Amino acid sequence: MRFSALCASALVTMGLAASGHAETLIVNSYGGPYETIIRERIIEPFEAKFGIDVVYDAVGSASQDYAKIKATNGRPGFDVVVMTASQSLEGCKEGLLEEFSPEEVPNLVHLSSVIAGVAGPCGAVHEVQYLSLLYRKDKLPEQPNSWNALLDDRLEGKIILPTFQNVMAAYLMEIFSVAHGGDLLDNVDPGFAAMAKLAGQSIGFEQSSSVMETYIKGGEVWAMPFWNGRAQLLVDSGLPVDYVLPKEGSIPLVATLNVPKHAANREAALRFVNFFLEKASQEAWVTGYKVGSVRTDIDVPDDIRARQITTEADLKALLLPDLAAVASRLSAWGERWERDVVAVAK
Repeated sequence: MRFSALCASALVTMGLAASGHAETLIVNSYGGPYETIIRERIIEPFEAKFGIDVVYDAVGSASQDYAKIKATNGRPGFDVVVMTASQSLEGCKEGLLEEFSPEEVPNLVHLSSVIAGVAGPCGAVHEVQYLSLLYRKDKLPEQPNSWNALLDDRLEGKIILPTFQNVMAAYLMEIFSVAHGGDLLDNVDPGFAAMAKLAGQSIGFEQSSSVMETYIKGGEVWAMPFWNGRAQLLVDSGLPVDYVLPKEGSIPLVATLNVPKHAANREAALRFVNFFLEKASQEAWVTGYKVGSVRTDIDVPDDIRARQITTEADLKALLLPDLAAVASRLSAWGERWERDVVAVAK
């Protein structure tokens, strides 16, 4: 049985106190392949360098983690948490997250301002993925190069879509909006019209990315939107799948490291954040988890660079909505999604 983060922390702290050993840091993030990679590429090297023992808490999604931070007024029981730029902005606004400074986190100065600024002063951007078009190579032998490929008659009944509770849905709607003459925020009618058509092609909606991928693994789905980092893991697993960044562009998923305002181990948390942003750490993370970085001075193999966001030009080519403005529209968009998109699905 797995102990909660607080119980695990208490046991480790008692043991360390008895032995006179180093301090403990509680890091909250994701399970599955992510946990395996972050332990090997980041946590173990950090522990070896600083003598700080890390307790890994793989509980909750980004939104659930932020809800816990909010419910505890910045005392959630963990010291570092992996969330997204949206939670970083909200937590900063509500005074529940630490604001980072170059004095305390020196590696911040090496991050591209193009994306780093999107997350605000409370989010340290440690990776970036983009919404890609994932497809089965054995079902679609010709590589699609446009989001409009999802509207092809051959894909009727062969597409799965995210629910609106998954931010992928809003991003996909915005991308279609721009592709069909609208914009990212104020004129999204073309996006909703396109999504209504796409809903007619789909077999339904799923909230969890991990559930969505089971459909394409099993062959029931031939194409779908998916974060490119996770798409690459499916490619590497040997499945007959591939993914593309369509010609109309994409919106990134900006992942951040955050420290709750009243974290018990603040100094160790700041060290961890800075360590994750080091050049060598970013290289290890990009090559291990197959994602992009906003530290553009990293050295990675050409095959990884060709598929990930690693250069200033890559970053500038992305569609970047104002996330605070998006957040203010999500409630109305969610209602419209249910009315105009879900209602027309087969």
